[in-house]
Amino acid sequence: MTTKRFFMACAISGFVAAGFFTSAFAQPVFENPSATAGSDTSQKANAMADKGMYKEVQYANAGKRGPMLVVIPGEIKSNNATFTQKFSSNNIADFGELELGKANFGILERSDMGPLMNEFQIAYTMGDPNAARKVLQKGKMKTTKWVVRFDVIKAEQVASAQEGFDGRAIGGLISILGGGRGGAAGGVAAGSIQTGETTGVWIIGMRYKIMDANTTEQVANGYTEEKMEVGAKGTSVLGVSSSAQGGLTLDGMVQRLVQKLVWEIDSKHK
Repeated sequence: MTTKRFFMACAISGFVAAGFFTSAFAQPVFENPSATAGSDTSQKANAMADKGMYKEVQYANAGKRGPMLVVIPGEIKSNNATFTQKFSSNNIADFGELELGKANFGILERSDMGPLMNEFQIAYTMGDPNAARKVLQKGKMKTTKWVVRFDVIKAEQVASAQEGFDGRAIGGLISILGGGRGGAAGGVAAGSIQTGETTGVWIIGMRYKIMDANTTEQVANGYTEEKMEVGAKGTSVLGVSSSAQGGLTLDGMVQRLVQKLVWEIDSKHK
């Protein structure tokens, strides 16, 4: 084998090996076991679901290491039963830890704090610097600079609208005025038309507070809110019906609000 052919063979082997390792360590892809996979309804539902999927935020100062902090569960001040049944303050704190970690802040996991967590949270909720200092002198807590909390202070459905069409009255009128079989057929067709559409809009507001770990004094705060729209529509003609419903979930909305607030913390306070 000539030297040229030898190097060509090595190069081809390298490309094949690179392709093998790329495929071997690629992110797993899972198949859809749904009975309707690939159908029109599946495609429509998946297109709506794609818009609600988690999307990463590119934090402006993620290249800069932020201070060590602890995220403590905040408050949920909404009286809306749907929201309070769905969420706890721990859920929101989990989202906060996730996004602050992606923004390159040092995160002291609440699970690592063990029995200190309740003592720690009470100290900062009550604004008791002496109790806070006692906790901070223990173990991993010594490196903590900030305490961050996210509070939901608004979660309410502020608007709803619906409209529809019922063809039965018009169908009856066509049958009377049209006469004969043609009029009767037209009346049946028109009377079978049923359409409906309903939309509800929520406004959910969230704030953050950053407190100095040693003094319990507030360092910074901010607020943001977003609209969440949920809708459904349906149509039925001559026994053939179609319907669709969707919208961003409460989970998705809360995570987006946390992302907006973490973006502000990263941009303004790092």
